Amino acid sequence: MNKYTSYRVDVRPPPQQNDEPNLNQSPDDVFQNTGHSAVLRRYSDFLWLYERLHKERAGGIIPPLPEKQAVSRFSSTFIEERRVNLERYLRRIAVHPELYDAPSLDTFLRADDVTFHTAKNSKGSSSDAAASMMMSMSMSINNANIGGGGYPSPNPAMMAPTPPKKDGIKKWFAETKTSIAGDLVRSPDDDLFVEIERYIDGLEKQMKNVQQQASGLVKKGKEIANGLFEFGLAFNVLGQSEADDLGNALSKMGTAADELSAVSMSHSEKEMMQFEEPLKDYLKTIHAVKLALQKRQNKRLTYTTSLSEVNTKRANLAKLRATPGAEAKAYGAEMSLKRGEGAADVARDEFATVSQRVLREVDRFKREKGDEMRRVVLDYITLQIDYNKKMEQVWAELLPKLEAIQVPGSLAGDNVNSGASNSGSSNDGTGIPTNVVTGSAIGAPNGEEGQVHDLSQPQHQHGNNIYQPHMNVGQNMLGLEGSVQYRDNTDLPISGM
Repeated sequence: MNKYTSYRVDVRPPPQQNDEPNLNQSPDDVFQNTGHSAVLRRYSDFLWLYERLHKERAGGIIPPLPEKQAVSRFSSTFIEERRVNLERYLRRIAVHPELYDAPSLDTFLRADDVTFHTAKNSKGSSSDAAASMMMSMSMSINNANIGGGGYPSPNPAMMAPTPPKKDGIKKWFAETKTSIAGDLVRSPDDDLFVEIERYIDGLEKQMKNVQQQASGLVKKGKEIANGLFEFGLAFNVLGQSEADDLGNALSKMGTAADELSAVSMSHSEKEMMQFEEPLKDYLKTIHAVKLALQKRQNKRLTYTTSLSEVNTKRANLAKLRATPGAEAKAYGAEMSLKRGEGAADVARDEFATVSQRVLREVDRFKREKGDEMRRVVLDYITLQIDYNKKMEQVWAELLPKLEAIQVPGSLAGDNVNSGASNSGSSNDGTGIPTNVVTGSAIGAPNGEEGQVHDLSQPQHQHGNNIYQPHMNVGQNMLGLEGSVQYRDNTDLPISGM
């Protein structure tokens, strides 16, 4: 139950333009450079960074973190997939204009185990945690200089004080009461934020529909790949039952279907990675935008609550000042009012800061995500073109192989619509040879020719003659209805007569 996976995070500064690679440098020498570091972090550490960034940079669009998974957590496939997603998560934060200089990010990337766990377990503000980290690192350096060795033990004095639970509960009740009342403080940008929220809600609904359709296409593509595999298997089995050229043709058809199945399966995997997954990631980013808007709303609620408390304390102070003998209580109320006004000023500044950050982030979201969606659609179109070219190539390679196979009953070079005159046949100008009947026809006077009888009837006997239908030499039996000759078989012996 206590088993977990650790990921090594290597941090290296980007190479400068005039830097020359040192071929004699070993991997151990790399981390002796102050610009390089390597730390071990588990998934809960990444989750801590995600939550701390929401506090330090409220209103910022925090990149989505890979979801938790309860089963198959230690399979090599899952670990590699999570490693890729975690690295993408860190890279997005490192280039994020609102997050790249966050104290928690520096703590995550460079702090040793003891310092990091001290900051991680701290319940105070992020600035206190960062200060604790810097003090701990300073002590570590001093100990190393004096030959102390090892890491210093955590100092309780460096940990930020934990706010009393009572104050947190009172604040929660006050904010809840203010939220229910609905009389929130107004700002000049409120109408703009209402429009942004409406836009994000509509975008989320539309993207969910697109993502569902994309998932359906990927699923159908895999079903087509499986169907082609079964189709090819059936043709291979059918071809094995035929020992002549027909069996060879059927086997070639089965082989081509199997190759098409592999192409379709590979295409479905590419569709999932290059089309479906980016759309899912886009939906997660939209959710991150909604979280940023919610952080702004929370700051607005906090500021409104602070103003309400200031008004209440100001009224209480005025009442105490008007009461004789309540000078001591009035002094305490005055101090409480000053603290409340200070808290209101802080809440106002935070609300303004978060509001401006959200506006910058939404503007950046529209620009960057528009470019990303354009790239995803272009990649999808290119993928479809490449897929159809491969499918066409397989069919094109199969066609001449089948045409070169001689099937019993047909001759190479036969042309149904050639209109060529065969032995005993004439052409009436329509391109189809006319039927010629030789010998005596059934029910006709002796010597008459040109009578054609229904071939669906069994063969007939007229006197000592038996008339049997047969094909003209050189004509294809397909598509030549009635292209039949009767021959005189008077010399054939009749059994039983």
